[in-house]
Amino acid sequence: MNYFKDAFSNILKLKLLIYDRKLAVLIFQISIFIMSNLSSDPRRPERIQRYIAPQAVVNPNGERKDVPGEDLTPDYMNVLGMIFSMCALMLRIKWCSWVAVYCSCISFANTKYNDDTKQIMSSFMLSISAVVMSYLQNPSPMPLPFST
Repeated sequence: MNYFKDAFSNILKLKLLIYDRKLAVLIFQISIFIMSNLSSDPRRPERIQRYIAPQAVVNPNGERKDVPGEDLTPDYMNVLGMIFSMCALMLRIKWCSWVAVYCSCISFANTKYNDDTKQIMSSFMLSISAVVMSYLQNPSPMPLPFST
């Protein structure tokens, strides 16, 4: 009885090895097929166009105008931040100082890499000093604007 049992288990092991070998060959053939299809490059080199950055418009007077598509949001937010900072410092309005910090953050987040960092840092320092000075002058919590 043990003889038949051992023979049957050996046959099963042999069949599993054969199936494993067939499976391995099948996986290898599929991978070769996929790699051969990926090796062909679908790009068309004759259709490639290099990017050329737009140049600034220069008037006959020699003045440089910004490119029509340039975003001026950082500049506007920088000016608004400075205005709100001055209002907070002069008029002692706390919410103006917080709006100045908000405008400075927006200005910093939207600036380009090559913009002037001195102006951005001075705007930040002015808005932070407006917050500090407004709370040093009156440490009580800020009432909500337009609330009675």
